[in-house]
Amino acid sequence: MLEELLIFTRGGLILWTCNQLGNALRGSPIDALIRTCLLEERSGASSYNYDTQGGAYTLKWTFHNELGLVFVAVYQRILQLLYVDDLLAMVKREFSEIYDPKRTVYNDFDETFRQLKKEAEARAEESRKSKQASKPLNGGKKQGQTSRASSEGGNKKKKGEGALQKDGGDGDDWLGRKLENGHSNGNNVEAEESRATSVVVNGKENASSNVEAFNVGKLKSRIKGGKKTDTVVNKGPSKVDPKKKIEKKNRVWDDKPPEKKLDFTDPAEENGNNIEVAGVEHGESMMDKEEILSSDSEAEEEDDADAGKNSKPEAKKKGWFSSMFQSIAGKANLDKADLEPALKALKDRLMTKNVAEEIAEKLCESVAVRLEGKKLASFTRISSIAQEAMEEALVRILTPKRSIDIMRDVHAAKEQRKPYVVVFVGVNGVGKSTNLAKVAYWLLQHKVNVMMAACDTFRSGAVEQLRTHARRLQIPIFEKGYEKDPAVVAKEAIQEAHRNGSDVVLVDTAGRMQDNEPLMRALSKLICMNNPDLVLFVGEALVGNDAVDQLSKFNQKLADLSASPNPRLIDGILLTKFDTIDDKVGAALSMVYVSGAPVMFVGCGQSYTDLKKLNVKSIVKTLLK
Repeated sequence: MLEELLIFTRGGLILWTCNQLGNALRGSPIDALIRTCLLEERSGASSYNYDTQGGAYTLKWTFHNELGLVFVAVYQRILQLLYVDDLLAMVKREFSEIYDPKRTVYNDFDETFRQLKKEAEARAEESRKSKQASKPLNGGKKQGQTSRASSEGGNKKKKGEGALQKDGGDGDDWLGRKLENGHSNGNNVEAEESRATSVVVNGKENASSNVEAFNVGKLKSRIKGGKKTDTVVNKGPSKVDPKKKIEKKNRVWDDKPPEKKLDFTDPAEENGNNIEVAGVEHGESMMDKEEILSSDSEAEEEDDADAGKNSKPEAKKKGWFSSMFQSIAGKANLDKADLEPALKALKDRLMTKNVAEEIAEKLCESVAVRLEGKKLASFTRISSIAQEAMEEALVRILTPKRSIDIMRDVHAAKEQRKPYVVVFVGVNGVGKSTNLAKVAYWLLQHKVNVMMAACDTFRSGAVEQLRTHARRLQIPIFEKGYEKDPAVVAKEAIQEAHRNGSDVVLVDTAGRMQDNEPLMRALSKLICMNNPDLVLFVGEALVGNDAVDQLSKFNQKLADLSASPNPRLIDGILLTKFDTIDDKVGAALSMVYVSGAPVMFVGCGQSYTDLKKLNVKSIVKTLLK
C-alpha cells in the first residue's frame, strides 16, 4: 500500500499531499530525502531507502523543472510496489496542467489522484499477468532449442571422432591443415597444442609418456616449407655461448676512516635552555587570512569541441551545428539526448581534476535530472546552462550544512567548564601529528589553553614526535608511553585537562588502514568512551579515488563497531598536502560527497602557519576550468 504522495515546490511549499492509510509516517523520511539526496546532489538515484525504528520506507521522486515542482511517493520497502514510477509520471502530467503559481490549495486533485492510482495499479497487474503467461512458452522453446542443439552437437562430435580415426595414419597433415586454417586466430593455438599431443604420429599411437610435446611453431614452418619429418620434438632451450660469460666486477673497498656519527639528539633534552619556540617569528596562521581570488579575463567555459576531440569529424560538425541552431532558435524542453554531450564533457573535466569516476557520474546524472524538461532560451548554449547547473551543484556540496566555527564552540564549552575535545583519525602517514600541531598553534594565537594527548601508543616514535611539538609550542602534553589502551589514555588526558584548566584537548591517534579490524575496534572504543566534541578525519589531497574507500569504510566501521545506538561518525575533514596537487583538487569534492562532512582545515605547507580554510569558490573554479 502506498503510504503517502507529496507534491511541493523547490522552495519547500507543500501544495498537495495524500496519506493513504491516514497514519503519520514514522520518523521523517521526506526531510531525510531532502537533506540526503536533493541537497547533496544525489537526485539522479532511482530511489532512497529510509530506515527507522518503526519500519523501513522506500521513497521515489520526480521533478518538473520548468515549474519547479517535486513529486515524492513513500511506501513500505517490504511491499515493492511496481506501479509507483508510472503513477508519479501520470500525477506529474495531470498536476502540471492545473498548477497555478498563485494557488496554494488543490483539494480538487484528490479524485483525479484516485483515478490515476487505479489506472496505474491496473496497468501493473496486467503487465504482471502477461509476464507470467509468457514464461512457460519461452521456457519450453528454450528447452527444446537446447535439447536440439545438444543432439546436433553430439552428432557432430561423433562425426569428428570418426574423421579423426580415419585420418589417424597422417597426423602431421591433419595438424598442418588445422594450423593453416586457424593460423590467424591466436586463441586456438593452445587448443591445437593440447590436441596435438593425442594425435597419432606416423601411423602409430603415441602411448609413451616420455615423448615430449610438439613444437607447433617449428612444425608449422616445416609444413609450409614442404618438409616432412617423422616427429618434431621440442629440444628445450639452447646452450649458452661460453664466450659470453658475465665477468664479476672487482669489489672496491673504501679505506677512508669512518665519519663522525651525526648527533640527532635535541639539545633541549639535555638542558632546558635551548628550546626552539614557535612564537611570533613564525607569523600569523593562514587560518585567519582571507584568500583573495584573482579576477582574470579568461573565459569561464570551454567550447564543446574540447569534449569532441576524439570523435569523428562528421559527428563533431553535426553536434556544433545543432547546438548553434538550438542556441539561436531556442528549444521547447531539454531532454537527456540534448544534455548528454555537455554532461560528458563535464564528467571528463571533473575526472581530470582527480574526482572519483563514480562521483563524477552521479553528479552528471543529478544535473541531468535538474535540467531535463527546462526550456532553453534563445541565444543560450546547452553547454553554458549545463556548466552553470554543475557550478551550483558543486557549491551546494562543498558549502557546510552546519556551523563549523570552532572558536565559538570552544568558548561555549569553556562556559560549561569542560574542555573541548578534538580527536584526529586517519590512515597511516597522512600527517595527523604535524597538522595537530598546526591546529594547536592556531588556537594558541587566539589565547586558548591547549593540551595534547599522545594516544598513539602503537607506532614507535609517535610519543616523541608529539613531545617535540609540545616543547616547541610550549604547551602541556599528556602521555603514558606505549602499549597502553588509547581509550584509557584519552580519558585520563581529559580528566587532567579538567584539573589544570585546559580549554582544548587535541587527541592524537595511531594511523590505521580502513580494513584493519583490531585497530578500528580500538578507535571506536576511544570515541564511544570519551564522546569527543569533534572527530576530524585527516586525509591526503593526493589520494583521489582512494579517498572514497577510506572515508566510507571509516564511517561504516565506526557505525558497525559502536556499542551506542547512535554511533559517532566523522564530523569534519582536514585535508593535508594541498600545496602538492596543483589543480588536482578533486579529492576535496570526493571526500565531502561521500561523507557529507565539511572540509574544516587545509594543510598547505610544513610550518605551523601553513593551515587555512577551504575556499569553496576557488575549488569550484579550479574544477570547472
